[in-house]
Amino acid sequence: MATKQTRLYWNPQDKRTLEDSSGNQIRNVSASDLLPMSLMGCSVHDVVEILIKQRQDLCGINITAEHTQDDTPPWKFRKIHLKYQIIGKNIDIEKAHKAIKLSEEKYCSVYATLRDVIEITDEVEVIEVE
Repeated sequence: MATKQTRLYWNPQDKRTLEDSSGNQIRNVSASDLLPMSLMGCSVHDVVEILIKQRQDLCGINITAEHTQDDTPPWKFRKIHLKYQIIGKNIDIEKAHKAIKLSEEKYCSVYATLRDVIEITDEVEVIEVE
């Protein structure tokens, strides 16, 4: 079992600086935005690897997360909807759906952690480039 360390630094000038386990830093991101961002980051890694193995001519992926939270503290998450834009040449949409499903059901640790407590849905759009 792997153990990793992440950090948060707070000061009055910069507010919060987050540091990932590789030392990369990001500043002033809302804590509530980090959860859907983590889900997108986990999923995109898997989807890219799977589509490349499926010999898809992938040029890029954009993911947008729409999330719904309660209006009162503790502002619990209720739903995250991921909108995938798969950009490439002759991308097979069925292979894109399969890659996302594999990420969700087998590979993405963030999805595996959240799936029983938050409704997670997705949609896919293929954008053809020449």
